[in-house]
Amino acid sequence: MNAQRWMSQQFFLFFIGWGVFLPYWTGWLVDAKGITIAQASTIMSIGLVARGLSTLFIFPAISKKYDAKKVIILYAVVSLVTALCYIPAHEFWSLLVVTALFSLSYPSLMPALESAAGILVQRSHLHYGRARSYGSIGFVLMVLVLTLIVGVTNDMAIFWLMLVAIALFCIGLTFATPAVIQEKPETTAQSSQTFRQLLTQKRFVLVLFIVICIQGAHATYYNNGYLYLQHLDVPAYYIGIIINIAVVFEIGILLVADKWFGHWHPVKLLLIAAIGATVRWGMIYIVPSVAMFVVSQSLHALSFALAHYAFILYMTKTLTKAQIPTAQGLYSAFALSWATAILTLFAGRLYEMEPRSAFLAMGVVTVVAIFACVYYLSKDKTMAETMS
Repeated sequence: MNAQRWMSQQFFLFFIGWGVFLPYWTGWLVDAKGITIAQASTIMSIGLVARGLSTLFIFPAISKKYDAKKVIILYAVVSLVTALCYIPAHEFWSLLVVTALFSLSYPSLMPALESAAGILVQRSHLHYGRARSYGSIGFVLMVLVLTLIVGVTNDMAIFWLMLVAIALFCIGLTFATPAVIQEKPETTAQSSQTFRQLLTQKRFVLVLFIVICIQGAHATYYNNGYLYLQHLDVPAYYIGIIINIAVVFEIGILLVADKWFGHWHPVKLLLIAAIGATVRWGMIYIVPSVAMFVVSQSLHALSFALAHYAFILYMTKTLTKAQIPTAQGLYSAFALSWATAILTLFAGRLYEMEPRSAFLAMGVVTVVAIFACVYYLSKDKTMAETMS
């Protein structure tokens, strides 16, 4: 099986479902299940905590015992089963429990796929940016489809499309897989100490902190962006289009990332991403209008895509195959889960007081990332020159 084709296919199928879960799930809980914005924010925050626990502890542990394909299949099947549990859940506590269980499995497919991609970059010369762009294309297509369907039906369509998306991903896993993905992981004493190895590397810890600030600052956008556009009186069928603008720019940067940025120092890319993120959240706060929100969507190419690419680049350039799943677990747990969970709780309260203030708070977080990048580069000029 061609590694490029397989990885592109898996990213595409996974992000079809992610295109439902990421932008619409909080809104679905509010509109379809009848809970408040604060309750939905709490539920999603607990889900992010569970996601972090899974990606930090469960995912690396499973990855040490089973090959990458088996890990992906396990998470996919469990995700489908737990998603069905949303059907009888209607009260706050039942929704919280189901979301926590679902978050232990479904979001963990992302680090599982990213780890597989990292292995293919090292072993099969995968063009990561090109393969990952198919995921963004799948995200765009699902958001467009969901926007059209919700516009003519109701919010329950969000849930049923999510089920279909997970089922399609499971079916996609029955196709042929690159042999390197099915290799049994090493079980040496060194591989069992990857956590300690990574956390004692000052450079890695600082890079992780930077990406935590940048990615965590998307909390308001991910969890309240849909509601903020409703606040601005944007019709439902336009919300999906506006959300997709960000992903279109994300696709653009990923398509050229390997060619344009493959030889850059990763922290220089993170600095650009942090500046772009600060400008993005500042624009929304300063000018609360639909037009400004639309313009700010273009900066998703920097605030998310470039930051994500930079961390993947850092991993593949500096870490071993055995360290990649653990590093990916740390990234997913802290940057994409726990930081977002904490900021979601904080931003959810700010949003209820004044929607714009939640975006301002995210801008403050990314300013911290800017200073951290400058500090890293000033202390590591030799590495910066050799890798740029």
